[in-house]
Amino acid sequence: MTFLKINNLSVDYQMRKETVNAAKNVNIEVNKGEILGLVGESGSGKSTVGNAIINLIDEPGKVSSGSVILGDLNIHENSESIFKYRGNKIGLIFQDPQTSLNPILTVGEQLIETIQTHLKLTKEEAKNKSINLLKEVGIKDAETRFDNYPHQFSGGMRQRVVISLALCCEPELLIADEPTTALDVSIQSQILELIKKLTKERNLAVILITHDMGVIAETADRVAVMKSGNLVEIGETKKILTKPQENYTKSLVSSVPPTNKKISRFVIVEKEYKNTKENNIKILNRWSKKEIINQSLVEIKNLNKSFDDNFFTENSKNSVMAVNDVSFEIKEGESFGLVGESGSGKSTIAKMIVNLFKPTSGDIFFDNVCITKIKQRSELMKFRKQIQMIFQDPYSSLNGRLKVKDIIAEPITLHNPSISNIDLNNYIYDLLESVELTQKSADRYPHEFSGGQRQRISIARALATQPRLLVCDEPTSALDVSIQAQILNLLKDLQEQLNLTILFISHDLPVVRQMCDRIAVLKDGKLCEVSNTEDLFLKPGHQYTRELLRLMPKIESIYN
Repeated sequence: MTFLKINNLSVDYQMRKETVNAAKNVNIEVNKGEILGLVGESGSGKSTVGNAIINLIDEPGKVSSGSVILGDLNIHENSESIFKYRGNKIGLIFQDPQTSLNPILTVGEQLIETIQTHLKLTKEEAKNKSINLLKEVGIKDAETRFDNYPHQFSGGMRQRVVISLALCCEPELLIADEPTTALDVSIQSQILELIKKLTKERNLAVILITHDMGVIAETADRVAVMKSGNLVEIGETKKILTKPQENYTKSLVSSVPPTNKKISRFVIVEKEYKNTKENNIKILNRWSKKEIINQSLVEIKNLNKSFDDNFFTENSKNSVMAVNDVSFEIKEGESFGLVGESGSGKSTIAKMIVNLFKPTSGDIFFDNVCITKIKQRSELMKFRKQIQMIFQDPYSSLNGRLKVKDIIAEPITLHNPSISNIDLNNYIYDLLESVELTQKSADRYPHEFSGGQRQRISIARALATQPRLLVCDEPTSALDVSIQAQILNLLKDLQEQLNLTILFISHDLPVVRQMCDRIAVLKDGKLCEVSNTEDLFLKPGHQYTRELLRLMPKIESIYN
């Protein structure tokens, strides 16, 4: 039964110099008991459509034409009724559960408040309903956890709480906007299975907004593809993913990294700039290209790191072992992957390698020198120059008050204070061209760029000191699949041209398979196994690795 009808919906944002058409004549229907996947790149209009359904278009945006009909209610003709429908007829699940929950209220208080706002129940009745909901979404010991605060839950458990909040008033429509992007593969699998189960049990109409085509393949009944505010095509998931009619959909599907084989290059939907491989020669003149040597550049020996709850006592009863007796090596010129769930210790290891954290015990050797034993700052700076890091969120890792040229110049002048202004500017332009950005980019600020362009700036800054080791901590998890393909191809090119060694940290296993020569698997701070990439994917040795691979969303599953 059709529950939601979107008819010729258009949403415009009136800016000072132009009108931005965020959605243009969109037509979508969603039935009870089905999951509709809404996919597209950033700026495609998918979240705009989701916000229009619940009449949450912020100024200066407005619905310029069309209608959204929920059951018998025309939402934009009766804007007062939508306040009763939000949380009641319509449930919402957002990307980041931490920002969806009030940190100063217990989970139980938030559930009771929401239930009593929409349903005529006593406080005791609302409490009983809340506890049953927490049990329904898979939270163990719900009676006790009812009185916990959001920070006392893991990321996956917080998302379960958000789902219970979305369901607490018996909605008929559930809108899930990137509900698993911030979650690891095992937690993601649990949340998606929960959404599918609740859809059938409660006969919900569900809109799943995501850029993860693997999630769509395993979860959605139908899929709608959007680009630049337009609905490109809509149909059954299997048909759209196996026999897409539109070129954009074909490109979008082909840019998804396969899970069942290794490829040399990622397919790109649309490049932001023309390939400027010839411009990279300017950078190569500054680096002497070395032959790949089959020897270790980095050696991790019996590494341990503990964190203490009270912050003042070393090795107390409350200390948590984030890294527990980990040993491995990274060969010069290779891409080495670190994978595992949140809390497995992979980012902690990365931060110890770049000297942001000090190990509790154990040693880190870089080019046969134990960098954990270095005391003099001048000696340490030599190694910091050779080890650079690229972070997950390029926007928060760039200083928004500085122009791009100043952001890139900072590490250059720190390690080479005598460089002339002419040489500095030329070097900055060379670096920008090496990451396929124009020289004009130097005079702009980070907020003037897209997410993919900002990550290119981060890479240029990391390359500024001519490093030998590049530590990439989830460098593409915040990016759309097409932009991800561009950045990953860029990293492959730069590694080949500059003979970089890369430590690649990610929970996206298909990406790790395409990027890495060898992979280390971590769980609860301990090393499960280290293996060549193809050996690990074809013949995993550890039970935990086999479980991770089983839970990995597979776009190929749609072909079965």
